[in-house]
Formats: sequence, structure tokens, C-alpha cells
Amino acid sequence: MVIHGLSKLTLLDYPEHLACTVFTGACNFRCPYCHNASLVLEPHKCPRIPEEEFFDFLDSRKGKLEGVCITGGEPTLQKDLGDFIEKIRQKGFLVKLDSNGYRPDILWDLIRADLVNMIAMDVKNSKEKYAMTIGLPPEAFNVDEIDRSIMMLKTTGVKHEFRTTVVRELHDISDIEKIAKWIEGDSPYFLQAYRETEDVIFRFEDSHEPFTSYTEIEMQRLLGAARKYLPNAHIRGNED
Repeated sequence: MVIHGLSKLTLLDYPEHLACTVFTGACNFRCPYCHNASLVLEPHKCPRIPEEEFFDFLDSRKGKLEGVCITGGEPTLQKDLGDFIEKIRQKGFLVKLDSNGYRPDILWDLIRADLVNMIAMDVKNSKEKYAMTIGLPPEAFNVDEIDRSIMMLKTTGVKHEFRTTVVRELHDISDIEKIAKWIEGDSPYFLQAYRETEDVIFRFEDSHEPFTSYTEIEMQRLLGAARKYLPNAHIRGNED
């Protein structure tokens, strides 16, 4: 398993659990607002943490940490992801996986093998604007793969959440309502306001003007649109 980063303690990445976060490299999307540009575009230039070093760290945190969050990049691109997760589970830790949902067969294999305790899936935008939002030409993207992952998470019983990072230039209130109708039901859904960092892809590529965030009041309006179809929708990081 290629590990490019380790956050040794997080209170946010794995809801209700003390956890660490492992960062993998590479991604099959090119979302211009992604805040991990170096991991996505040039993972070969990022430092690597030996797998043995990571497991030594886990052994030293038994009884203190409860889980491991695996994020990226896009973790499902790692060919030995299942083996890596199995080793973590054998040590008694819970595993939460972050994914963009574009490899539903991999997610299904992990769910069927009962390897993941939770999956958090990003739903990038409404179907009509998906390819634009993830930085791919429409002919290189098949929204049916996203649809398969959504339905899988909703029907298999695996603990999950959906989430959307909201960018003023890419999302409007009708997009949020369309997303909510798409994943309609009791699944937890989180809106996350875009926050600019120095490692955003658009900065890395210098391709256009900076993105901007919605205000807290505007985010509440978007939340209202989401709750028409998703009663368990919230704004992450805000009381709502």
C-alpha cells in the first residue's frame, strides 16, 4: 500500500470515533477545487510512509485510537486496498473509507467481505454538471457508475454518508435540490463549504480565477433545499 500522509489524530474524519487518517495518492477525477492537488496530480513527488511504519504506529495506539480513515486521492485506485484494510481490521481497529464512488465494483468487494465499517462518498454535483465539476470531458465520464455506488450504499446496510463540497461558481440551489432528489431517503448528507488552500488544483494548474464560498446564511438556504428530500441533511462544521 502506498501511503503518502498520516494524520495521527482526528476528531472530525471519522464521526464519533477517535481515529487517524491515512492519505493515498492519485485520483481518477480532476476536480478543480480539490485541496489535495499534489496527491492527485503528482503523487510520485510526495513523500512515502512505509507500510511497516504505519502499522508500528497503530500498534503503539491500541487502546487509544478506535479507527482509521483512509482517504486520498482516491483510495480505490490502490490495488492492495483490501489487503491493507484487512490488516487494520485484524489489529482491532475500525475502518472508514472516503471515496468518489467511481469504482462501485471495488466498493462492493469491500462491503461483501465485511472489511469496511463506514463509507463516505462524495456526490460532486447534479448529473448534468457532474463531468464539468470533476474536470473531465463528458465522453470520459459515465454517471451510471456514480448511480451504482449511491444505490449500493443505500441498500446494502453498510454505514455511510454522502457529502458535497459546495462552490459558488459550480453549484446553485437547484443543483443541491437535484442531488438531494437523486439520493433521496434517510441517508446522512453533509454540505461542506469550499475553503481555499495553497494546494487547490486550480492554483496548481493556474487555469482560472479563484473559487469562492457561500456565506453561512446562503449555506442555510442550500440546506433547506436539500432537506426537501433528505431529512438527515446537515452543514458540516456548523450548527443547523
